[in-house]
Amino acid sequence: MRFAATLLFCASLSLQAAPAFAGPILDRIKAAGVVRCGGVARPGLVQIEPDGKAHGLELDLCRAIASVVLGSDGRLEFTNYDSEKAFAAARAGHEDVMFLTGREMVENRLAGQVIPGPAIFIETTSVMVHEDEPYKHLSELADKPICFSLSDGHAQYHLQAWFDAQKLAFQRMGFQEDVEMNDAYAVRYCHGLAGETTTLAETAHTDKLGTMPHRYLPEALAAYPILASTSVEDGQWAAIVAWSIDTLIRADAPTSDWARGGYESMPVEAPGLGLQKGWQKKLVGLVGAYGELFDRNLGAGSELHLDRGVNGPVLEKGGFAPPYYD
Repeated sequence: MRFAATLLFCASLSLQAAPAFAGPILDRIKAAGVVRCGGVARPGLVQIEPDGKAHGLELDLCRAIASVVLGSDGRLEFTNYDSEKAFAAARAGHEDVMFLTGREMVENRLAGQVIPGPAIFIETTSVMVHEDEPYKHLSELADKPICFSLSDGHAQYHLQAWFDAQKLAFQRMGFQEDVEMNDAYAVRYCHGLAGETTTLAETAHTDKLGTMPHRYLPEALAAYPILASTSVEDGQWAAIVAWSIDTLIRADAPTSDWARGGYESMPVEAPGLGLQKGWQKKLVGLVGAYGELFDRNLGAGSELHLDRGVNGPVLEKGGFAPPYYD
């Protein structure tokens, strides 16, 4: 599924300095005035509404990257990788930025065609329970029935691996249909519901599980980053994408008496890439820091209400530690 969105910016980030050389992807982007991105739809990351409109963290990041090289005249197109045909377009080199997990790269024969870039989100597999249940840790669900979807084979394998590692057992309750699975959990036939955390959050928000509030047990069954990947054909473009995302993530870093914070702690002047002086300040001023994008799409400002958790800065016990100059 493909849709296009025109980028409207209150300020221009057009680059005046010509790069020392121009790679084929950057040349194509500037000639067409569009950055093409793609990813697998996940709640908060890429959500496509019935009317075809879409929103999510990955689209916001695609807009941010487009603003760096195209300014206020830039546009973006986004492909939802929901079929073999869609992934074939990625293999054919149609997309400029592909937001993918390692598994998605390997299973769709992209591993030899892409440069795995910086992580833009760390997805986890977790278990959700009803708020009024006594369980505080996953081990307390030993020998209890836990629901999972058979169509998402990863959740059941992550669940089995965790219990095997703890030398514990649980009752496997696999369902082919999500509606049946959600109903079984809602009536307490299952004591827990396993799945990708973003999907669990979206399911709970839409009242598919009834009106009773829910919470997530603290143990992550698995954690896997979604990477901003680019084609092996253009290292210049890969560097621009990586430095743009790293800048947004570094913009979250707090300033202390002993260390600089914000994007200023990682000043990137790279005229050879076509990045003019001050481009980071313009970028962050236009789209905000990563934390703001997270909050709007996945956190307190969204319908999912997810904590930053592993997606927070490493100094706050998160998993993001972008490079910086100290």
